[in-house]
Amino acid sequence: MKGLWLENNQLQLRTDIPIPEPPPGEALVRVLSAGICNTDLELKRGYYPYTGILGHEFVGVVEQGSEHLVNKRVVGEINAVCGQCRFCRSGQPTHCENRTVLGIVNRNGAFAEYLCLPPENLHPVPDIIPTNVATFTEPLAAALEIQQQVELSSNNRVLVVGDGKLGILVAQTIALTGCDVLVVGRHRDKLAHLEARGIKTGLSDAVTDRAFDISVECTGNSEGFAIARRALRPRGTLVLKSTYAGKLNLDASSLVVDEITLIGSRCGPFAPALELLAQGKVDVKPMIHASYPLVEGLAAFERAQTKGVLKVLLEIG
Repeated sequence: MKGLWLENNQLQLRTDIPIPEPPPGEALVRVLSAGICNTDLELKRGYYPYTGILGHEFVGVVEQGSEHLVNKRVVGEINAVCGQCRFCRSGQPTHCENRTVLGIVNRNGAFAEYLCLPPENLHPVPDIIPTNVATFTEPLAAALEIQQQVELSSNNRVLVVGDGKLGILVAQTIALTGCDVLVVGRHRDKLAHLEARGIKTGLSDAVTDRAFDISVECTGNSEGFAIARRALRPRGTLVLKSTYAGKLNLDASSLVVDEITLIGSRCGPFAPALELLAQGKVDVKPMIHASYPLVEGLAAFERAQTKGVLKVLLEIG
């Protein structure tokens, strides 16, 4: 089969990859569509020493596996877990000590014609959701994870820092809680997607220091962290939603003095993400800036790295 293979920070289109044989207890999925995200770009830059097929945001059709899933469109949670370690036994499987992660850690990903995942990772896609929209399920679930970790209400003032793909999804999901939310970024055209939905936006100078209960940092850079931190009132909560490729310098003493709660946040719940997409409560279509066939995958990566571009999709099946 064809696939985008990463090795030694070099990405290549290969046509000689064997179609995977699903191990016992796993399903074979024919990939229809997959999205390029910042994690894929960072892996290519050397963020983590990964060799294999990239990609973890996908929609596919189950060809082999559990009878109730065969021939159905599905999306998939990316962490394949052991079920036996202390985290699995305590109901925290996304922190499984033995997990593989689709297209990230020891498991080939979605930028190929086929992939394998355990059936418990797979979620049927309602017919009402178009395939290109369903491709956003994984990052939308990640955005919803914040609400699993932090209680949000109409009494909260929330700052979202970052107008990239994840920031736009985070902002839309947080706005649904009824809280007072402000989104700041660098690109007026990206912020316009949120303004069209009645969400307040601005540039960094729109942030008042020590005025927010919760900050969500979605940039993955030190400047974004600094904005998110200075916006918090004492005993505020800072949610880190992006990984940092480099080292981050911070004033740890100020976190202690202001009694700031620092929360890391990554994967999230798929079922409510699919429900929001089915109900049209989150709009992802304006974020799709380009689609490429798999054979033009290298060009797709170049486009995804272009300034101002949001989501680039690979049409595979």
